Amino acid sequence: MARNRSQDKYLRIILAATKVFARKGFFHSRISDIAKEAKVADGTIYIYFENKDAILIALFEEQMKSVIENMISQLGSQTDCLKKLEIFAFTHLELIEQNQDMAEIIQVELRQSGKFMKEYKNEGFAKYLDIIAEIVRQGQSEGIFRKDVIPNVFKRAFFGALDEMSRFWVLSSRRQYDIRTAARQISEYFVNGIRG
Repeated sequence: MARNRSQDKYLRIILAATKVFARKGFFHSRISDIAKEAKVADGTIYIYFENKDAILIALFEEQMKSVIENMISQLGSQTDCLKKLEIFAFTHLELIEQNQDMAEIIQVELRQSGKFMKEYKNEGFAKYLDIIAEIVRQGQSEGIFRKDVIPNVFKRAFFGALDEMSRFWVLSSRRQYDIRTAARQISEYFVNGIRG
């Protein structure tokens, strides 16, 4: 029972931090702001987290777990590697659109944390990119994608395009096309480049 309350409080702090970081920015947010939003004492935060950077990293890890589970579920029983890339693109962009606070943190605030960018070993993100690489390997084994394409290069280039589109959506108030169109176009550009 105590463990459940402890877990609830941990998640409440992360949820509060998500709102505070999105509203005030990582650098301008204070532990006291997060505590107030979570309705806990300032000292309670330090039971769970060493500092603000640790909260940011935990927040990202929790989000990555959810994102990976969702992506695997969306790809589900789809066997066509061409469709899989389009589903990946659409699902990624849809998550950005549906969760504005988290999107802003990932696209803007996370990249301002020196600890995150330099010291954090980002295993969840690596697993996420590996989903893309696996789709490429499948396409290569089926003779659909060229054998000379390096899956580990492709996964970063493909994600980079989605990431830039996500960043644009987070920072821009004007959107001239929907996410399905963007996802289809991005996946088509890349697929046409690696078709066998």
